[in-house]
Amino acid sequence: MPRLVASGSPPRSLLAIIARVMALLVLGPLSSVHVQAADDSARVEATRSSSGVPNNSPALTTKAVSAVESGRYLAQAANCVSCHTASNGKPFAGGKAFATTYGFIGNVYSSNITPDRETGIGSWTEADFIRAMRLGIAPDDKHLFPAFPYTAFTKLTTPDIKALYAYLRTVPPVRAVPPSNSFWFRQRWAVGLWKKLYFKPGAVAPKATESDAWNRGSYLVEALGHCSACHTPRNVLLAERSDAHLMGGAQIDEVEPGKHRRWSAPNLTSAESGLGPWSADELKKYLKTGHSRRAGAFGPMNEVIANSLQHLTNTDIAAMALYLKSLAANENSPRETLSEEAHAAGQALYDEHCEECHLSSGRGGFRKAPPVAGNAIVQAQDAASLINVILYGATPAADLPASFDAWEDMPGFKDDMTDAEVAQLVNFLRANWGNRGGAVFADDVARQR
Repeated sequence: MPRLVASGSPPRSLLAIIARVMALLVLGPLSSVHVQAADDSARVEATRSSSGVPNNSPALTTKAVSAVESGRYLAQAANCVSCHTASNGKPFAGGKAFATTYGFIGNVYSSNITPDRETGIGSWTEADFIRAMRLGIAPDDKHLFPAFPYTAFTKLTTPDIKALYAYLRTVPPVRAVPPSNSFWFRQRWAVGLWKKLYFKPGAVAPKATESDAWNRGSYLVEALGHCSACHTPRNVLLAERSDAHLMGGAQIDEVEPGKHRRWSAPNLTSAESGLGPWSADELKKYLKTGHSRRAGAFGPMNEVIANSLQHLTNTDIAAMALYLKSLAANENSPRETLSEEAHAAGQALYDEHCEECHLSSGRGGFRKAPPVAGNAIVQAQDAASLINVILYGATPAADLPASFDAWEDMPGFKDDMTDAEVAQLVNFLRANWGNRGGAVFADDVARQR
């Protein structure tokens, strides 16, 4: 499936210059969103319908119910509820704050997508909804910020967009007005300029040379799941870099309640620093349960697993794994070597704080801790998530089903190590057991405190 992301350099024109200036000020982060669903393959396949639910319908027809059930599953695969639900808020009522990598411009808040007519999307027609999903334009002709990932949703089929609309018409309406965006996030005309440079709308046809399973996996990863929103690095205007598709990105999210810091997403290509060492079965288990022999979910990925992926059918999970494992290796992590002194300092910290669970081999202990040798988070180009897990620990989502071979929780060490010591440990992890990753400094750790 073609990748509908930024390609090449923008034209040297007045339009490009204006867009560069304004986008630095007004564009929000492209973020994942999350939802729950049922894991019943036969039922889901039987209810994939393109029919929507008419406004103010007194009763749902069998055909409309099929659309609603299909839309529910699609909303789960698209992870809608997590981004459109504020902390302690009503589902889909919006108001969740998203910080940007340019923190001085403030936050952007998610919208209310319940069918409330005054504060939600209850007055939207099906055509309005299709336009928003496909073009990123609201019924009042305002451009939507790409914090709502229409850059991926534009690839959805029209029947699937209609089914999503049908489902959202059935959720309980909530009268809720999200907080006002900052001044810079009210300059929506600049988003229109950004779109002219970086946005290519439209659904994408299946690839005839690939299997049905591969095409389904591509659709789930690239469109519904919008994985590239977090796992692709961005240029200065926050457009996804087509030359580094799914090679790892960054976002702002909580490290502790109320405290937001940078997180890094790992390389999803078949690079040695990414998913290259993973088998398809290991990847399927991780996507479905949040853990496998290779890794355990923590941080922002917890919501993706708990609110979305664990509820997908086994067939869809297998299709995603098939597609991801087919991606050509694209390496972005440099290989660093440590001086004898730096290696010894890192080794001492590892022996004191890590060796008991992760073992001297770095391969991890059964039911204790995942391997750090060959770990994609350890080797990510941006070490933010590795620093975070050392400082704040790792705990899987509470609503994942219990599993005999799940990893133990990891404690945080923010009170046990200085910034310089954490940097020494990170560098040791990224340069040992064949791992690769750039150098980290005490200032990098201090920014994550």
